[in-house]
Amino acid sequence: MICRLWRGWTTRENADAYERIVRGEVIPAIEARNIAGFRHIDLMRRDCGDEVEFQTLMWFDSLDAIIAFMGADYSRSHVPDAARAVLKRFDARAAHYEVIDRREQ
Repeated sequence: MICRLWRGWTTRENADAYERIVRGEVIPAIEARNIAGFRHIDLMRRDCGDEVEFQTLMWFDSLDAIIAFMGADYSRSHVPDAARAVLKRFDARAAHYEVIDRREQ
């Protein structure tokens, strides 16, 4: 399994708008693609004082599934225009981790 990690930051004023866009548009659009090997996406939020950090963790069966999602340049960020409009800054590239131990309770 591969975990794709990406981070973006908003101003405090734009945080709720960004969350609405991701939860209401971005995640449903990704899920609607029915990408073979895509498992799920987690969205996390953290208050950092004058800005708010968001992280997404996307879970895939393999690198091939990530390539099916993003294409050959699979590390590039997936940030639709509506999300870009309210982000202050974001990772230009996602990080990919081989999951070596995952335990569910």
